[in-house]
Amino acid sequence: MPLADFEPQLKKRVEELWGTPPNLYKALANHPQLVAAWTEFSKTLRYDTRTPRALRELVILRGAQLMRSEYEWAQHLAMARKAGVREAQIQSLSAWRTSSEFDAREKAALALGEAVRQGRVSDEVHSLAMKEFDVHDYVEIALVAGFYAMVGRMLDALGIELELELEDYSPRLGEEP
Repeated sequence: MPLADFEPQLKKRVEELWGTPPNLYKALANHPQLVAAWTEFSKTLRYDTRTPRALRELVILRGAQLMRSEYEWAQHLAMARKAGVREAQIQSLSAWRTSSEFDAREKAALALGEAVRQGRVSDEVHSLAMKEFDVHDYVEIALVAGFYAMVGRMLDALGIELELELEDYSPRLGEEP
């Protein structure tokens, strides 16, 4: 997918939010209206939500593992660390169900995130999540999982390559459950 230049006003907004736009945004810039909507929606999920950022980043990283999305993993690993995700959690993420590194709330979010990505939230997963989250936070976690599933699919559909500074990155993608 060719990388495009942003319209001037959108370029200013994207740089204000993300700094140098990543390759995904440059590819999406081929459709100015959609990249503008994408930018605002992803900004809302990243900065204007109530659930802790570290919790959302765990859900994103686990989704990247499941989808084997090197790009999504590489982009969000630094964000997860900055948000407070512990290195021990990153190392044991693929075994979160049995790992003592995750509390009940984190396990509920990870279960919900996996279920959303796999296309079916069972009654059991829903019940578990509702014990840990109110409806507002449940919606946030489900939307984060769904949005980043779409991100992974778009990365693949558009053939997005990692930025040069991330090319030597070797993610620990883990095994599917």
